[in-house]
Amino acid sequence: MEDFRNVSTVLLLILQTFLSIQRRRYTVLHHGHRQRLCFRRKVVLWLKARRSHTVWAYPRSQNWWDTIVPDFTETQFIQNFRVSREAFDYISNEVKGVMVKINTNYQVSVPLKKRVATALWKLATGCEYRTISHLFGVGLSTVFNCVQDFCNAVISVLLQKHIAIPDSTKLKDMATYFLKCWRVPQCVGAIDGSHIPIIAPEEYPRDFFNRKGWHSIVLQAVVDGKGMFWDICVGYAGSVHDARVLRQSYLWELLSDGELLGQNKMNISGVNVGYYLIGDPAYPIQSWLMKPFSDTGRLTPVQHTYNYRLSSARSVVETAFGRLKGRWRCLLKRNDCKLELCKKMTVTCCVLHNICEEYGDHFIEENINRLIHIQPPVQALPDHGEPEGADIRTALMNYFSEREE
Repeated sequence: MEDFRNVSTVLLLILQTFLSIQRRRYTVLHHGHRQRLCFRRKVVLWLKARRSHTVWAYPRSQNWWDTIVPDFTETQFIQNFRVSREAFDYISNEVKGVMVKINTNYQVSVPLKKRVATALWKLATGCEYRTISHLFGVGLSTVFNCVQDFCNAVISVLLQKHIAIPDSTKLKDMATYFLKCWRVPQCVGAIDGSHIPIIAPEEYPRDFFNRKGWHSIVLQAVVDGKGMFWDICVGYAGSVHDARVLRQSYLWELLSDGELLGQNKMNISGVNVGYYLIGDPAYPIQSWLMKPFSDTGRLTPVQHTYNYRLSSARSVVETAFGRLKGRWRCLLKRNDCKLELCKKMTVTCCVLHNICEEYGDHFIEENINRLIHIQPPVQALPDHGEPEGADIRTALMNYFSEREE
């Protein structure tokens, strides 16, 4: 019995020794494995730090934007982008919060100024996206996104700053300018419509077919004596008459109550005359909207004088449209963009027009006289009975006749 106990004791010692050896062996192996994993992880991180992220992209030339454009003179810069460098920097800073993009692990974003320049090139030339893509060294979709984002940014950030209804002080300055330049009292603006060529829309294409025989949308604008827009309405179909566009616009609702333009009246030939706009014969005469007599061949000398004065002052809006389309050629030829984008591009160009005029950017005139001749003819709106504003028109006729004498 005692021998059995001795054998059991020996076996137990052997088992304990074996387990102790195995435990130490496992600890050594596990520690070595952890060391190897740690070493491998350090190697991977080191290699990753040395290697930059690369994503395959179609190789494109950046030479024009990176090398040629920085060497442009101020005149060359305006000729190509239609804005001065100072105005370009201002626009870029204003839209930065909306347009800026950040780099990712998979794509390097196009710099902000390059995106702005890409959009300006599209607006200034009306070129196809493919042509602009090759010039700036970016993809087709990038060009489209630049144009779309830029128009949205200008409308959301710059529209209210540069095209706004004038206050009483501004109205007084406008009236003084018209009186000084064209000897027309109390006038604060000229209104007209211009047709913007577009491709036939998918929905209701016949509604956009104008009297000249092509598809268009209508840009109604009011300009001051310096040719700067202070109200615009964009998007009505080309078949809509100018008078109907006016009646359905916010401007009609704003001015019809007489509060804005009815202030600071002036006694002219015995009639208290408030501020007013000048339009062509297509518009209805109102107390706040004067228009010339339709030339039937029976106008009196006094009526001729009145027409001459109003036409001279109204020429400022025609000149403004000429400068607008001369700068931004996407409005001159048929726009291949979809209807909604065409509207946004038109509004954007009007805002940019005012910015260029404010910065005094020298406009390079390039045969813009042909712009006016492509417009559909004016459909005169006849006056029935004694229209509203007839007494003001009579007072202005007497005023002009007395000054002529």
